[in-house]
Amino acid sequence: MKIGVLGTGMVGRAIASRLVALGHEVKMGSRTPDNENAAEWVAANGARASQGTFADAAAFGELVFNCTSGDASLVVLRAAGAENLTGKALVDVANTLDFSQGRPPSLLVTTKESLAEQIQSAFPEARVVKTLNTMNCEVMVDPSLVPGRHNVFVSGNDESAKSEVKGLLQSFGWPGEDILDLGDITTARGPELYIPLWLRLYGTVGSGHFNIALVH
Repeated sequence: MKIGVLGTGMVGRAIASRLVALGHEVKMGSRTPDNENAAEWVAANGARASQGTFADAAAFGELVFNCTSGDASLVVLRAAGAENLTGKALVDVANTLDFSQGRPPSLLVTTKESLAEQIQSAFPEARVVKTLNTMNCEVMVDPSLVPGRHNVFVSGNDESAKSEVKGLLQSFGWPGEDILDLGDITTARGPELYIPLWLRLYGTVGSGHFNIALVH
């Protein structure tokens, strides 16, 4: 599959590298076509890796990952172009961290609307799926880093898009029974609001290699 990854940070590089390792063709998008981080990633990942602008990556991908900073995601997606996202599964892994008052950061979302909902509203022809935002980027693509069974959440309005994304999650190593479909895109509010607790757990544990396990 051809996949566009928007964002050149740790999350974007981790997901893009895993996708290439699984045999997908991946184009990493950034503000400029010659972004240094993207160029280093391309050099390290071989012939199936390429880079371009946000619009280039979105047009290239049959499926697109939003791995940008949550406070910039809407701006980035507008630069990517609504026409390049139409009809495609748009996997949103971003969190809206606000560092303006220092650390720990607060969130730019509330209980009334998630970033994923804002993206779906701004790009109604895209099929937005929220997932993977509740964990460290290394755990996203290799759940075996956390011992035992633990969970990843999925939210979205389009069942076929969620099915497509669940298939990718399974290829990352997530067992189907550990992928919890929370429902429509409004359910993304919960996973996004979990992040302040994740940050405090990270401070306590001292490592990002932990995750939620639902016991019931």
